Amino acid sequence: MDYINLSFFDLALASSLILINGGISFALGLGLERTLLINTVRMTVQLMAIGFVLKFIFMQTSPVWTIGLALIMVALAGREILSRQTHQLKGINAYGLGASTLFCVGFICTLFAIFLLVQPEPWYSPRYFLPILGMIIGNTMTGIGLGMETLTTSIKRDLKLIEDRLSLGEPRFIALGDHVKRAMKTGMMPIINAMAASGIISLPGMMTGQIISGVDPIEATKYQLMIMFLIAGGTALGTTGGVVGMVYLLTDERHRLRLERLKEKR
Repeated sequence: MDYINLSFFDLALASSLILINGGISFALGLGLERTLLINTVRMTVQLMAIGFVLKFIFMQTSPVWTIGLALIMVALAGREILSRQTHQLKGINAYGLGASTLFCVGFICTLFAIFLLVQPEPWYSPRYFLPILGMIIGNTMTGIGLGMETLTTSIKRDLKLIEDRLSLGEPRFIALGDHVKRAMKTGMMPIINAMAASGIISLPGMMTGQIISGVDPIEATKYQLMIMFLIAGGTALGTTGGVVGMVYLLTDERHRLRLERLKEKR
């Protein structure tokens, strides 16, 4: 099967479908036109730029370039987690919690896939390392962000109840148990829904891309299953790390709430 190249005219034609979003927003008075335009332009510029960057890095086949771009990806994903928080931590923890959790989980899952499953030669081959890492951190980022946001919002809402339970001597993870469970469920729900829909309702992105590029559908399915398992595990670990870390940062060693460590997003 020959790969079919897309021209820039084809992309321009496809982009005209964004006008549907703008038309609906305008007709219903949603006020999303400007945001939609900015994000469309931003997405286009980012994807075109990363395309040229990846082409250069693929030619180098150097661990320095591969790991360097991987660290940039994680750093930017950490910034996205922070931007999605209504109630942000003060100081370095505002960025550090999400970024460090994402770094640990992203690299653990990616190295697991590289060394035990795919086993490319060399192990730092950017053609394998970077796409796998990108899919893992892209989905794990969502789980971490949703979990942390749900936790802080629910703590703010039930502040009096939590303080009463803490004052009666309950440890922080007992007093905050229901809120932690709710945050964990919220963070893990997107990947659970995606797993339920895969294959019957939708063909996931990696599988679709490989099939279009001419890969045997069975082989494409194997890779997609591997990625879904990695994303599911990464999301569970990342959400747990983010939510548990937030509990520790919002309490002290005497099991008291320290909400003065939070600030409202500007």
